[in-house]
Amino acid sequence: MKKPLSLADVQKFENMEFLAKQLVEGFITGLHQSPYHGFSVEFSEHRLYNNGESTRHIDWKVYARTDKLFIKRYEEETNLRCHILLDVSPSMYYPLEDNGKITFSALCAAALATLLRKQRDAVGLVTFSDKIEQQTPVRSTASHLHTLLLILQQQLEQKPTANDTNVAEVVHLIAQQIPKRSLVVIFSDMLSRVEDMDAIFAALQHLKHQHHEVLLFHVMDRKTEEEFDFAERPYVFVDVETGQELKLQPSQVREHYRAAVEKYKRELSLKCGQYKIDFVPVDISEPFDKVLYSYLVKRAKGR
Repeated sequence: MKKPLSLADVQKFENMEFLAKQLVEGFITGLHQSPYHGFSVEFSEHRLYNNGESTRHIDWKVYARTDKLFIKRYEEETNLRCHILLDVSPSMYYPLEDNGKITFSALCAAALATLLRKQRDAVGLVTFSDKIEQQTPVRSTASHLHTLLLILQQQLEQKPTANDTNVAEVVHLIAQQIPKRSLVVIFSDMLSRVEDMDAIFAALQHLKHQHHEVLLFHVMDRKTEEEFDFAERPYVFVDVETGQELKLQPSQVREHYRAAVEKYKRELSLKCGQYKIDFVPVDISEPFDKVLYSYLVKRAKGR
């Protein structure tokens, strides 16, 4: 069994196309070998056979592996339009020693785009901070996938801008621009000013009002950003987006900080639940597979 990819592997290889392909292939192999064999990438291209139907389109290879009858879908049935929104604001480059959150998110976005292309689905990419930085069309060609992966690779090679995060404005813009019902996948730490939260919730509701399916990956470094797990010594904490500095020892604020973060996450999760948005907390120390598996579950629900 192959060793799972880590953030260090991504930093070392510097080839997004190779890494994304390796991640997707490893993920699919893992699904085939898991006790849940039968729930795999292939099943977005199949549906269960109904008694009385013609057996002409039964996929016998899948039957041999799963002992279940599946009909291969026609291409027009499998077509999906997916918009991947990647937060590239300065907070996403934390921890600075390995640009952890943006590295994790960019590889997940690359793997997801590769998986969508493998399923003949169309995908587009939007990078954003306080505004849309880059935006591609939504296409399903191999050359388009190559372009997306280059953009993601370049994102890891450049330094963060000095801009704040403005999730609300960008999501509103995307909701207005997307003409057809689509899947919108967001990678963001959702770190914004407290007064922006109502605007963020209104923007997410706007997407749902437009009948889009939404999958929000809340990307965090759980050890430090949620648990505030720092050694007990004096620190100077710097807000990466505003530059504001705060001198303190972790124990002075740890309990209050944890409670505030937990309250924020709970509120975000509850709002997403109300709007029927899939909210998936992800820790950058976890395997990348969690993101792809969450996507497949979402894909299956939408059938």
